[in-house]
Amino acid sequence: MFQRVHYQTLANRLQEPRRFIQVITGPRQVGKTTMVSQVAANLKVAHLFVSADSVALGNSVWLQQQWEYARLKQETALEFVLIIDEIQKIDQWSETVKLMWDEDTRTGLNIKLVLIGSSRLLIQQGLTESLAGRFEVIYMGHWNFSEMKEGFNFSLDDFIWFGGYPGSASFIHEENRWKEYMLHSIIESSISRDILMLTRIDKPALMKQLFELGCLYSGQILSYTKMIGQLQDAGNTTTLSHYLQLLHTAGLLGGIEKFAGDIIRKRSSSPKFQVHNTALMSAQMGQHKKQALSDKAARGRMVESAVGAHLLNSSLSRNMNLYYWRENILEVDFILEKNNELIAVEVKSNGVAEFRGLEAFKKMYGPKKMILVGEKGIPVHEFLQLNPGDLF
Repeated sequence: MFQRVHYQTLANRLQEPRRFIQVITGPRQVGKTTMVSQVAANLKVAHLFVSADSVALGNSVWLQQQWEYARLKQETALEFVLIIDEIQKIDQWSETVKLMWDEDTRTGLNIKLVLIGSSRLLIQQGLTESLAGRFEVIYMGHWNFSEMKEGFNFSLDDFIWFGGYPGSASFIHEENRWKEYMLHSIIESSISRDILMLTRIDKPALMKQLFELGCLYSGQILSYTKMIGQLQDAGNTTTLSHYLQLLHTAGLLGGIEKFAGDIIRKRSSSPKFQVHNTALMSAQMGQHKKQALSDKAARGRMVESAVGAHLLNSSLSRNMNLYYWRENILEVDFILEKNNELIAVEVKSNGVAEFRGLEAFKKMYGPKKMILVGEKGIPVHEFLQLNPGDLF
C-alpha cells in the first residue's frame, strides 16, 4: 500500500522517548486515518486505536474511559500507544487530554498519544488553549501530483481535473459517478461535519453559496463588496471574511491576501480565491474533462488553480506564507514568503508569457527568486512535482 511521507515522520517520533503528543490534522479524505493505521500496524508495542466519530457529541467521559483502559494495559507493558481519531468531536477534549497527560507525566506512565482531527480550527483552538508546549503537529494536506502519479498512475491532465483525493481515484473513468462522490462524500460532508456541526453559523446557505462562488472564481481576485453583490442575503464583509476563513481551515477554499509592506494593508486587501484541490472546481462544472481541458482559457484557469493549490498546501505544511501581488495593472500570481525571503511565481499556460509584473515586483521588493511556470519556464508537470519549500 502507498505510504505518504508523513508515515515515516510519525513512525520515527513514536520510537522516541515519550515527550510530546503527536497531532495529525488536515482536510477530510486525505488519508490521515489510513496513514496512522499503517503506522499502528507496524508498531512493535501494544496500542489502542479508537474513534470518537460515533460517540455522542460532547461525551468527555468516553475519552477518560479510553485512557483508563490504556493505563491498565500499560501496567503489563513497557509502553503503550493510545490513538484517538476525530478528537474534535469531544467537547472540551483538550482539557481532558491535558489532565490525563499531565497525570501520566507525574506518575511516570509511559503512554504515548496520537490525536487525529479533521477540523483544523477546533484542533488549533484546543492546542493553544490547553496544551501549549505538549504537542507536535503533523499537517497532512491534499495529495500532490507526485503522490497521485505514483499511487494511482495519474497523468498531468488527470491531476489538473480530478485533483488529489485518493478515495475518488477509482471513479475517474466514470465521471458522472465521480462528480456524485465529490459532491456528496467530500464537499457536502466537509461543510456539514467540519464547519456547520462544530461552529455556530447563522447563515449556512450563505456559507455554501460563498464556497460555490469561490470555486467558480478560483484564481481570481474579488472584493468583498463585489461578493455581496453576487450572493443572496450576504450580510456584511465581516461575515463573508469569517466564512471564508472557516472554509480555508476545512481545507476547501482559501482567500489569498495581497502582498504588501505592512500587515494592515495585507489584511484589508481583496482576497484572491484559491481552492485547496482542483477537484472542488471541476466537480461543480457542467463539463467533463476532455471538453473542458480542450478549451484554452478553461485549461489555463485550471492549471493556475492547480499550481496555486500546490503552493497553498505546501505553505500550510512548511510554515510559509502565500500571497498574490498587484499594483495597478501589474500583477504576480503568487508570492511565497519564508523567513523574510520572497519567491515570485507567475503561471503562463495560454501561450502568452508576460514578464512586466515580475520585473516590477523585482524592482520594489528584490525577491530571492522569480519563477515562471508554463511556456518559456518550468514545465507545469515538473513544477507540480517540486517541493516549494525547497526553493528557498
